[in-house]
Amino acid sequence: QVQLVESGGGLVQAGGSLRLSCAASGRALRYDAMGWFRQAPGKERELVAAINGNGRVTYYSDSVKGRFSISKDNAKNTVYLQMNTLKAEDTAVYYCAANPSYRLLIDSRSYEYWGQGTQVTVSS
Repeated sequence: QVQLVESGGGLVQAGGSLRLSCAASGRALRYDAMGWFRQAPGKERELVAAINGNGRVTYYSDSVKGRFSISKDNAKNTVYLQMNTLKAEDTAVYYCAANPSYRLLIDSRSYEYWGQGTQVTVSS
């Protein structure tokens, strides 16, 4: 059983940065596709960034492209989301997700494992 635990969320002023971490336990996620999603109050969950199994292919939503960066550290069994130039509209609960698929996955229904989420609040 894979467990994902997010950390690094918090309150930050607009223009600031945060780095979210998603630590996995239960088995190595070396070849898993990983994704970061977010859900704001009253809105549907949306994909923010995704990375394929070997970490060489990434995807970003248009709203975060150029500001966010996703990466995997297989030695630490952890995936990161570096968030820069944060905006008030980035405020949401952020979730990481994993699937034992080498391919890049952008559909939330494709992910098998989910974390509990971490709150990110950006004040304007």
